[in-house]
Amino acid sequence: MKKTILSVVMAMMTMFAVSAQTVDKATVTGNADAAEKAGADLQKLENAEKAWKFDGTVGLNAAATGLVNWAAGGKNNVNGIVYAKLHLLYHKNAIAWETNFDTDFGMTWIDQKEDAFQKSSDNIKLATKFGWEFKETWYLTVLAGFQSQYALGREYVTGYNPAISKWLAPSYTDISVGIDWKKSYNGADFSIYLSPIAGRITTAYTGNTWNERYTKEAWVAAGNDEANWNQTVYEAEQAAHTDLSSVLKDRNGVSYFDPATGVKMYDRNARAEFGLSFKGGIAYTYKDLKLSTTLALFTPYAGRGVELASYEDAATREVNRGLPGYNEADHYFKYSNMNRSFGMFDVDWDCALSYQFLKCLQVTLQTSLKYYPGALIANKEGALSERCQFKGVIGLGVGYSF
Repeated sequence: MKKTILSVVMAMMTMFAVSAQTVDKATVTGNADAAEKAGADLQKLENAEKAWKFDGTVGLNAAATGLVNWAAGGKNNVNGIVYAKLHLLYHKNAIAWETNFDTDFGMTWIDQKEDAFQKSSDNIKLATKFGWEFKETWYLTVLAGFQSQYALGREYVTGYNPAISKWLAPSYTDISVGIDWKKSYNGADFSIYLSPIAGRITTAYTGNTWNERYTKEAWVAAGNDEANWNQTVYEAEQAAHTDLSSVLKDRNGVSYFDPATGVKMYDRNARAEFGLSFKGGIAYTYKDLKLSTTLALFTPYAGRGVELASYEDAATREVNRGLPGYNEADHYFKYSNMNRSFGMFDVDWDCALSYQFLKCLQVTLQTSLKYYPGALIANKEGALSERCQFKGVIGLGVGYSF
């Protein structure tokens, strides 16, 4: 009897142990599957977050100079510049979309009666490109870009300061299709883009309200009585092409010579060109130090190009200057307008270096170099020519990098 009871108890314990083992195994298996699913979901979330990358630098640089009985001369002044450099990147699977926005605006106050407030910096640059990775680090890309400024620009000279630029005068819009190479190495992002199918639109748009306002301003500054200004005078200024619109079209190569008549024409607000485009960029970050540089080149396919020496030598130019009706500005414009040919590159080279310390203070160095064949710039003597443009700004101020 005892043996029978013992056998029954042992059998029941064995069944309970097997059942418990089965339950424990099922529980563990279920937990493992849930953990695996949670890990997969977390990985998807992390990948989605990593697909987007947003970084940049924003800040305010300011400087002030105060002088009291300063023998070397000079004037009290205060200068301030607000700036932002923003970068947005989306990269997932074979798709990459990158957008850059660079902008700054600065004003200077000088302790003087004439032109106490002067614009010192004004820049808008927006570029975006969408690419499909057909091979590792190589992308078939569509690129678009826009450059202009916010406010009216003046040439600060003694007496009247003529308007020389404004929003959309000039502006540069680029649209192209090409091949983009991207590579990241040791904290640096490299990019090289080449497009044989590139278009550039240069505008010098004024608008009638702005044109009349600043044409009148220049007319009065020339010694005319403001009470005599009327529609007839305004139309006469337009006919003589001394109005603001004509001046800005000349400065930015939008006006042109009719090849059939040799007469300069002002009937368009933009110049469209088709050519070759190249862009290269490097962005590097090391702790609190950021460096970025971009180089953009564009050359049109159309145009025949004329060397200045073959168009008119120096001796002939000196003789022509003494002839009645000779317009040196028109002469140089005609040369440069004809010189928009393949191999004559528009150059834009920008560099920015920033270092952040004490969490909110930042030292910045920004440089910009430009050269546009066809854009005529006067030197201190007033002689017009194509010239290299350079701007450098070094500042200490409040800034934030992210």
